[in-house]
Amino acid sequence: MTEAILVNASQTPLDGTTRNELWSGPVIDVDVHANVPSLDALYPYMSEMWIDWCKERGWKGPNASYAHYPPGSARACRPEWRPTGMMPASNVSLLKEHILDPWQVDNAIINCYYGVDALRHPDWAAALARAVNDWLIAEWLEKDSRLRASMVLPARDPKAMVDEIRRVGNHPGFVQVMFPVRNDQLWGQRVFHPVYEAMVEHDLVFGMHYGGTTDGPPSTTGYSSWFVEDYAAEWQSFAGQVTSLVSEGVFQKFPQLRVSVLEGGFLWVPVWGWRMNKEWKGLRREVPWLDRAPLEIIRDHFRFSTAPIDGGPPALMEKATEWLNSEDLLMFATDYPHAYDDDFAAFFNVIPDSMKPKMMAESARNWYRL
Repeated sequence: MTEAILVNASQTPLDGTTRNELWSGPVIDVDVHANVPSLDALYPYMSEMWIDWCKERGWKGPNASYAHYPPGSARACRPEWRPTGMMPASNVSLLKEHILDPWQVDNAIINCYYGVDALRHPDWAAALARAVNDWLIAEWLEKDSRLRASMVLPARDPKAMVDEIRRVGNHPGFVQVMFPVRNDQLWGQRVFHPVYEAMVEHDLVFGMHYGGTTDGPPSTTGYSSWFVEDYAAEWQSFAGQVTSLVSEGVFQKFPQLRVSVLEGGFLWVPVWGWRMNKEWKGLRREVPWLDRAPLEIIRDHFRFSTAPIDGGPPALMEKATEWLNSEDLLMFATDYPHAYDDDFAAFFNVIPDSMKPKMMAESARNWYRL
C-alpha cells in the first residue's frame, strides 16, 4: 500500500504531470485538510465534563463535514490518497507521503473543517473548538515543522471567537482563522468586528473556506435536491460573503486584515468585480466609507487558492487570468485529499512566467508571513 501511494504521490495532485516537469522552484500549499478521525481522538484535549457530555448522549461528532463531502464521493478523496482502514487525511504520516515529501513543500497550511459551527450549544461548541485546536497543535504542528494551520472557532458566538483567538493566537503554528463560507450571518456585519480586531492584533489571516451549517437554506431561495447542485452553486456563497466584507467597510476599519478565499474558485472574481464596480458607481452615496472601487479592494485585501480552478479551454483560462489584472491574487493549493478534474498543467502553462513563482510560493510566503 505504501509503495503504491508513494509512486502516485510523485505526480501532481491535479493531473498526470510530475512535480519537477511542472515546476522545480519553491512550493507552498495553502489548503491541505486535516480530518479528525473520530471524536475519541479529541478526548485527550477535552475536560471530563465534556467527555461525559458526549458519551451520555451517544454523540459521535458533528455530521456537517460528512454532509459537505460524502465519504464515498469521488470528490471527497482521490483514489490514490484513500487509505485502507482509516479516514483520509487523518494523520501527518499520510500528508507526508502524499504531499509534503513528493511535492517538496516549504510550508503547507492545514485547514480542519470539523463542523463545530453545527453545534447550537455555545459552551459545547467552544469546548469542541478548543479541543480541535489543541489536537492540531499536538498531532500536526508539533510533528512537522513545515506545517502551519488555521484555528477553528465557534462561529455562532463572537465573544467566544475572540476568547479562542486570544488563547492560542500567539502560537507560531497558527497563521489563519477558518471561517466557513456558510453562516447564519454575513461575515461583514458589525457583530464580528471585535473578532477582526483580535485577528489583526495577532496578525492572523481570515481564511474563508468551503463549508458551514446554517439554520436556513444555504442558497438564496431554498434547499437543493442533489449534491451536485449544492457543490456547483457554492461560489454564490463566496460571492455573497465577499460582497458583505467589502460593502460593510471591514477593510476601512481594519486596513491590515487579509482574507484568503479557499476552495471557492477564482474565475468568478472578474465578473463579480465588474458588476460590483458598476453598482458602486451608482450607489456609492449609500456606502460613503468605500474610498475606492470594490475590485481594487479585492486586489489589496484578498487572495484566492488555485483549487478548484473551474477552468475551460486554455485560451479562455488565459483570458480570464488577464481579467484578474494582478499577478499576486492566486496561491497554489492541492486541496488535499479532495479530487478535481482540473487540468492544472494547462492552466500553469498559460499564465505569464513572471506569475508562476508568485502563485507557487511567493504570494503565500508574503501573505502568511512565512
